[in-house]
Amino acid sequence: MGKEINNSLGKIDISEEVIATIAGAAAIECYGLVGMASQKKITDGVADLLGRENLAKGVQVSIQDDVVVIDLFIIVGYGVRISEVASNVMERVRYTTENFTGLKVSQVNVNVQGVRILD
Repeated sequence: MGKEINNSLGKIDISEEVIATIAGAAAIECYGLVGMASQKKITDGVADLLGRENLAKGVQVSIQDDVVVIDLFIIVGYGVRISEVASNVMERVRYTTENFTGLKVSQVNVNVQGVRILD
């Protein structure tokens, strides 16, 4: 179930998967973020790192009325300030999603699933 927008030219239907892909692509560009994590439970203390083709799998989108809530599951790099990375991800995802879709994003929730040592 996505969001349907009607205007004078016709109807626009934006699926949750499209919003998730936009949010994942915006998040992955942030400094300190290693990648997106699987939404599954962490097994043996290790989160699955998703590749670039699976960005939407690390994002959960819910649309209620005219607002969007985005939950991100990320893995950060070792040595970065997690609160700064999370704050940057929240702001960038909100800004990019609102600009691309025209929908109001009410919340961006960041779930840090793991820390990876960068090579």
